[in-house]
Amino acid sequence: MGNTSEQYDKAVKSCQNIFEKKMKDYGSAWRVLRTSSLTDQLYIKAKRIRSIEEKGMSRVDEGIQPEFIGIVNYSVMALVQLEMGYSEDLNLDAAIALDHYKKYIATAKGLMEHKNHDYDEAWRSMRISSLTDLILQKLLRIKQIEDNKGETLISEGIDANYLDMINYAVFALIKLDE
Repeated sequence: MGNTSEQYDKAVKSCQNIFEKKMKDYGSAWRVLRTSSLTDQLYIKAKRIRSIEEKGMSRVDEGIQPEFIGIVNYSVMALVQLEMGYSEDLNLDAAIALDHYKKYIATAKGLMEHKNHDYDEAWRSMRISSLTDLILQKLLRIKQIEDNKGETLISEGIDANYLDMINYAVFALIKLDE
Protein backbone atom coordinates (compact mmCIF):
# COMPACT_ATOMS: atom_id res chain seq x y z
CA MET A 1 0.00 0.00 0.00
CA GLY A 2 1.39 3.35 -1.01
CA ASN A 3 1.47 6.68 0.73
CA THR A 4 -1.91 8.26 0.05
CA SER A 5 -0.65 11.85 0.00
CA GLU A 6 2.12 11.06 -2.49
CA GLN A 7 -0.19 8.94 -4.66
CA TYR A 8 -2.80 11.70 -4.58
CA ASP A 9 -0.24 14.29 -5.70
CA LYS A 10 0.97 12.02 -8.51
CA ALA A 11 -2.56 11.44 -9.80
CA VAL A 12 -3.43 15.13 -9.59
CA LYS A 13 -0.21 16.05 -11.40
CA SER A 14 -1.34 14.04 -14.44
CA CYS A 15 -4.76 15.73 -14.29
CA GLN A 16 -3.19 19.18 -14.02
CA ASN A 17 -0.89 18.41 -16.94
CA ILE A 18 -3.92 17.64 -19.12
CA PHE A 19 -5.70 20.78 -17.85
CA GLU A 20 -2.71 22.96 -18.75
CA LYS A 21 -2.35 21.44 -22.23
CA LYS A 22 -6.05 21.88 -22.95
CA MET A 23 -5.82 25.50 -21.77
CA LYS A 24 -3.11 26.00 -24.40
CA ASP A 25 -5.18 24.27 -27.09
CA TYR A 26 -8.60 25.75 -26.29
CA GLY A 27 -7.98 28.67 -23.97
CA SER A 28 -10.71 29.23 -21.43
CA ALA A 29 -13.62 28.32 -23.72
CA TRP A 30 -15.06 26.37 -20.77
CA ARG A 31 -15.83 29.69 -19.06
CA VAL A 32 -18.96 30.02 -21.23
CA LEU A 33 -20.47 26.91 -19.58
CA ARG A 34 -22.97 27.24 -16.80
CA THR A 35 -22.39 24.91 -13.85
CA SER A 36 -25.43 22.87 -14.90
CA SER A 37 -23.74 22.22 -18.26
CA LEU A 38 -20.57 21.13 -16.49
CA THR A 39 -22.66 18.84 -14.29
CA ASP A 40 -24.13 17.28 -17.42
CA GLN A 41 -20.66 16.87 -18.94
CA LEU A 42 -19.52 15.14 -15.75
CA TYR A 43 -22.60 12.92 -15.88
CA ILE A 44 -21.72 11.84 -19.42
CA LYS A 45 -18.18 10.94 -18.34
CA ALA A 46 -19.38 8.95 -15.32
CA LYS A 47 -22.01 7.13 -17.40
CA ARG A 48 -19.33 6.21 -19.97
CA ILE A 49 -17.13 4.78 -17.21
CA ARG A 50 -20.04 2.76 -15.88
CA SER A 51 -20.92 1.53 -19.37
CA ILE A 52 -17.35 0.36 -19.97
CA GLU A 53 -17.29 -1.32 -16.55
CA GLU A 54 -20.57 -3.11 -17.30
CA LYS A 55 -19.73 -4.12 -20.87
CA GLY A 56 -16.07 -4.91 -20.21
CA MET A 57 -14.96 -3.04 -23.33
CA SER A 58 -15.21 0.24 -25.20
CA ARG A 59 -15.54 0.95 -28.90
CA VAL A 60 -13.73 4.26 -28.60
CA ASP A 61 -10.02 3.63 -28.16
CA GLU A 62 -9.80 5.09 -24.66
CA GLY A 63 -10.15 3.41 -21.32
CA ILE A 64 -11.67 4.76 -18.15
CA GLN A 65 -8.54 6.53 -16.92
CA PRO A 66 -8.99 9.58 -19.19
CA GLU A 67 -12.60 9.81 -18.05
CA PHE A 68 -11.60 9.92 -14.37
CA ILE A 69 -9.06 12.62 -15.26
CA GLY A 70 -11.89 14.47 -16.98
CA ILE A 71 -14.03 14.17 -13.86
CA VAL A 72 -11.27 15.78 -11.79
CA ASN A 73 -10.77 18.60 -14.28
CA TYR A 74 -14.43 19.31 -15.02
CA SER A 75 -15.17 19.31 -11.28
CA VAL A 76 -12.48 21.97 -10.79
CA MET A 77 -13.95 23.98 -13.68
CA ALA A 78 -17.38 23.74 -12.06
CA LEU A 79 -15.98 25.01 -8.76
CA VAL A 80 -14.39 27.95 -10.60
CA GLN A 81 -17.73 28.67 -12.29
CA LEU A 82 -19.54 28.52 -8.93
CA GLU A 83 -17.09 31.13 -7.63
CA MET A 84 -16.81 33.38 -10.67
CA GLY A 85 -19.99 32.69 -12.63
CA TYR A 86 -19.99 31.85 -16.31
CA SER A 87 -18.68 34.44 -18.72
CA GLU A 88 -18.83 35.32 -22.39
CA ASP A 89 -15.36 36.82 -21.90
CA LEU A 90 -13.13 33.85 -22.63
CA ASN A 91 -9.86 35.59 -21.83
CA LEU A 92 -9.17 34.05 -18.45
CA ASP A 93 -5.40 34.11 -18.21
CA ALA A 94 -3.90 30.62 -18.09
CA ALA A 95 -1.88 31.48 -14.98
CA ILE A 96 -5.00 32.67 -13.16
CA ALA A 97 -6.91 29.56 -14.25
CA LEU A 98 -4.06 27.42 -12.95
CA ASP A 99 -4.08 29.31 -9.63
CA HIS A 100 -7.80 28.50 -9.29
CA TYR A 101 -7.09 24.89 -10.26
CA LYS A 102 -4.41 24.54 -7.58
CA LYS A 103 -6.62 26.22 -4.96
CA TYR A 104 -9.51 23.80 -5.50
CA ILE A 105 -7.25 20.76 -5.68
CA ALA A 106 -5.66 21.85 -2.38
CA THR A 107 -9.16 22.22 -0.88
CA ALA A 108 -10.13 18.76 -2.13
CA LYS A 109 -6.92 17.23 -0.82
CA GLY A 110 -7.42 18.83 2.60
CA LEU A 111 -10.95 17.40 2.71
CA MET A 112 -9.61 14.01 1.66
CA GLU A 113 -6.98 14.04 4.41
CA HIS A 114 -9.60 14.78 7.09
CA LYS A 115 -12.05 12.18 5.82
CA ASN A 116 -9.27 9.66 5.18
CA HIS A 117 -8.24 9.99 8.83
CA ASP A 118 -11.79 9.48 10.07
CA TYR A 119 -12.62 6.63 7.67
CA ASP A 120 -9.20 4.97 8.06
CA GLU A 121 -8.55 4.75 4.29
CA ALA A 122 -11.68 2.68 3.68
CA TRP A 123 -11.50 3.68 -0.01
CA ARG A 124 -8.57 1.30 -0.46
CA SER A 125 -10.93 -1.65 0.04
CA MET A 126 -13.49 -0.30 -2.40
CA ARG A 127 -13.95 -1.38 -5.99
CA ILE A 128 -13.43 1.18 -8.74
CA SER A 129 -17.01 0.45 -9.81
CA SER A 130 -18.21 1.61 -6.39
CA LEU A 131 -16.28 4.86 -6.79
CA THR A 132 -17.99 5.27 -10.16
CA ASP A 133 -21.39 4.73 -8.55
CA LEU A 134 -20.62 7.24 -5.82
CA ILE A 135 -19.65 9.81 -8.45
CA LEU A 136 -22.94 9.16 -10.27
CA GLN A 137 -24.83 9.55 -6.99
CA LYS A 138 -23.09 12.88 -6.32
CA LEU A 139 -24.01 14.05 -9.82
CA LEU A 140 -27.66 13.16 -9.32
CA ARG A 141 -27.59 15.05 -6.02
CA ILE A 142 -26.07 18.09 -7.73
CA LYS A 143 -28.69 17.95 -10.48
CA GLN A 144 -31.43 17.91 -7.84
CA ILE A 145 -29.87 20.84 -5.98
CA GLU A 146 -29.53 22.73 -9.28
CA ASP A 147 -33.19 22.01 -10.02
CA ASN A 148 -33.96 23.42 -6.56
CA LYS A 149 -32.11 26.64 -7.51
CA GLY A 150 -29.21 25.77 -5.20
CA GLU A 151 -31.36 25.54 -2.09
CA THR A 152 -30.95 22.70 0.40
CA LEU A 153 -32.71 22.13 3.71
CA ILE A 154 -30.12 19.99 5.46
CA SER A 155 -27.65 18.73 2.87
CA GLU A 156 -24.23 20.00 1.94
CA GLY A 157 -24.09 22.25 -1.08
CA ILE A 158 -23.07 21.76 -4.66
CA ASP A 159 -19.44 22.66 -4.00
CA ALA A 160 -19.03 19.87 -1.42
CA ASN A 161 -20.31 17.34 -3.96
CA TYR A 162 -17.84 18.53 -6.61
CA LEU A 163 -15.02 18.25 -4.06
CA ASP A 164 -16.08 14.70 -3.17
CA MET A 165 -16.13 13.76 -6.87
CA ILE A 166 -12.59 15.06 -7.27
CA ASN A 167 -11.51 12.80 -4.43
CA TYR A 168 -13.40 9.73 -5.66
CA ALA A 169 -11.92 10.19 -9.14
CA VAL A 170 -8.41 10.59 -7.70
CA PHE A 171 -8.91 7.43 -5.65
CA ALA A 172 -9.93 5.61 -8.83
CA LEU A 173 -6.82 6.92 -10.62
CA ILE A 174 -4.64 5.72 -7.74
CA LYS A 175 -6.27 2.28 -7.83
CA LEU A 176 -5.86 2.08 -11.62
CA ASP A 177 -2.16 2.91 -11.20
CA GLU A 178 -1.56 0.24 -8.53
